[in-house]
Amino acid sequence: MQADIHPNYKDLKVVCSCGNTFITRSTTHKESIQLDVCGACHPFYTGKQKIIDTAGRVDKFRRKYAR
Repeated sequence: MQADIHPNYKDLKVVCSCGNTFITRSTTHKESIQLDVCGACHPFYTGKQKIIDTAGRVDKFRRKYAR
């Protein structure tokens, strides 16, 4: 096996927009990365669905197809 051909594998701090932080390992040169969604706030893992209703579009859709 050749020596010194592999990238450095170091700790990386991950920060989510929900405030959750954790440490992982990566070959990137960055010290930290920011995420929009993580396992602590993603609807699939939490079981909670967030619906952003703009101008009653969800209610309008439900009324239209409520038959």
